[in-house]
Amino acid sequence: MSTIIYPSPIFGPVTSRRLGISLGINLMPGNGKVCTFDCIYCECGYNGEHFTHKKRPTREQVRTALRSQLEDMSKKKEPLDVLTFAGNGEPTAHPDFLGIVEDVIVLRNQYYPQAKVSVLSNGSLIHRPGVFQALMLVDKNILKLDTVNLKYIQAVNRPILHYTPEEQVKNMLLFHGHIIIQTMFMKSVINGVEVDNTDNSYVNPWLKAIKRISPQEVMIYTIDRETPDKTLTKTDKAKLDAIVSRVEALGIPATAAY
Repeated sequence: MSTIIYPSPIFGPVTSRRLGISLGINLMPGNGKVCTFDCIYCECGYNGEHFTHKKRPTREQVRTALRSQLEDMSKKKEPLDVLTFAGNGEPTAHPDFLGIVEDVIVLRNQYYPQAKVSVLSNGSLIHRPGVFQALMLVDKNILKLDTVNLKYIQAVNRPILHYTPEEQVKNMLLFHGHIIIQTMFMKSVINGVEVDNTDNSYVNPWLKAIKRISPQEVMIYTIDRETPDKTLTKTDKAKLDAIVSRVEALGIPATAAY
């Protein structure tokens, strides 16, 4: 059973463990999930749980709704740290993603110039020129890399498009450091096999990839909300802190959300 389906196109502001006071921008329908991954830990549930005939919001609808929200918040002098593309699926899959990002930056500059613009993405579409161009414009280009183990990705992230870890790392290198890596660490039993990506067999190759990518930051986290797969369990604080220390030893800033 799914956990959260977000309103569209604007939701919040909410308090994010990693980003602060965040106003969400959901480019997917407000009554269903549409994503290029079908992660077993997704707080929005599985792709097939909320079938929707509704269309994504248009660029104009996003611009109009965001302008209204920011204008109202500004008049009330409400705080805002970040505008975040997130919600019910992969934001970069929107056909007008680049134009919407450009609109959001204009509105941010007008109403909350101190706020950052962030994108939470699984990174599956970063090979598309328009998506790459848009992500180079935002302040925080936050891309998922839970592991470089293909079997784990197929069992946990379950991409619905062609996706390999090596191709993904190569695409991430093209950002030349304008990237924040986001990694979910957790434990589970999948088809009778225990899975724990905090094990060195997963962490060591992941660290090698992190070193190659050389991101501006690494954000690691663990389960915080209800998940559709009930076998999942949190990673403890000590293990997350140990991984943070290993990333920092590479000269890359890292944080953990427990």
